[in-house]
Amino acid sequence: MLYRNTAASGQVDLVIYNDGNFAIINETDVTAEELLADGAQQVLSFGPALIEDDAVVVSEDDEVGKAKTSNPRTAIGVIDDLHYLFVVSDGRTNESAGLSLLQLAEFMKELGVTTAYNLDGGGSSTMYFNGEVINNPTTNGRSIVERSVSDIVYIGY
Repeated sequence: MLYRNTAASGQVDLVIYNDGNFAIINETDVTAEELLADGAQQVLSFGPALIEDDAVVVSEDDEVGKAKTSNPRTAIGVIDDLHYLFVVSDGRTNESAGLSLLQLAEFMKELGVTTAYNLDGGGSSTMYFNGEVINNPTTNGRSIVERSVSDIVYIGY
């Protein structure tokens, strides 16, 4: 199903195909209709890309918007066929400063990820696994509490 067919200049997205493969695309390089025809199941528009073709593609100068260097982060990656990895970093607390985009990419690379993409971070960085929240999400940097969000990324089995 197609929800949006407009492209933003410079926006890099993660495409998850029906067969489980990942691709990172620039929105202006391909149409939504072409993505659907190629088997796109989901297109996530957060960014930036962290790892492409087994290489880190962010630098220490890259950042999302006007965010601080170290923040709560969420990323998704693929190691090989149907072998995915989700990473969530806490941050903005005395216990955890968070990660920069480069630190997140380097960590995922150490874990063997070949393609990785930065998802929504900050107060949205919450990992739910086997029926419970397993990290310490912060909504405003002062309280450990989940923030309401309208979208989630999940893997079912």
